[in-house]
Amino acid sequence: MTGPREMFETREGEQRLENDPALMPPDGGIVFIGRIASPWTTRETCPKNMRSARETGQPAVLTIDAPYRLGLQGLERASHVIILSWLHHAPRTLIVQKPRHAAEAKGVFSLRSPARPNPIGLHIAKLIAVDIGTGHIDLDAIDVLDGTPVIDIKPYFASTDAIPEATIEGRDEPNGIRR
Repeated sequence: MTGPREMFETREGEQRLENDPALMPPDGGIVFIGRIASPWTTRETCPKNMRSARETGQPAVLTIDAPYRLGLQGLERASHVIILSWLHHAPRTLIVQKPRHAAEAKGVFSLRSPARPNPIGLHIAKLIAVDIGTGHIDLDAIDVLDGTPVIDIKPYFASTDAIPEATIEGRDEPNGIRR
């Protein structure tokens, strides 16, 4: 298995933390409730975001472990779900990063990169089907590597989760929308 340091090359202007958060005493207990089966096995082939993942037309399956399957009751009512994943291949020591497409380095909390002190991924996916018995959740797409652990699943509520007026200075979105 490839480790975090091998998957993320160091770029000019980047800075690392003095201590690796993976080696520090935990502040809280997180359990993985399942894993994602995706078509992506390398960082190079994995889509960089959910938009790109949807454009591939490749579905994904999330499998919830047996003890947590009853928690899926009622989820089938949702058209979309929020998935929190643990991006286990990402390094946790990178605090300032220089994205390939950026002119300058930026702090990790201003980026969506998986490399961060707590490599938690946030994905909003279309829910295709839920099977509580097997724990299978069929999704339209996902932007993570095969085998990525899942921390949590929540229903997506357009009425409260969507913020149309949200912007990022200097970032233009398609159709003139700045997010």
